[in-house]
Amino acid sequence: MNNGVVVNAAGPQLHIRFEGRSIDVPLNELDVGVLSNDNQIREAVAQNMGVPVAKLRAFAIDKNMETGEMTLRPEAVFG
Repeated sequence: MNNGVVVNAAGPQLHIRFEGRSIDVPLNELDVGVLSNDNQIREAVAQNMGVPVAKLRAFAIDKNMETGEMTLRPEAVFG
């Protein structure tokens, strides 16, 4: 922990919520980071998971610029 920020020993992770599963993948495995654009991240995840990138097009990507952690998740529907 550094200044109240918890950092994973394996480095920044991408938390993926996909088809009812939650998976954490180190960003260095995907060769992406918080400066990567959303399409680059979706393409890296699709390749890593062996799914068509079209399945991830509607997914939101949340980036924590302080920790480098990211989350890829389905869009939230309200109302």
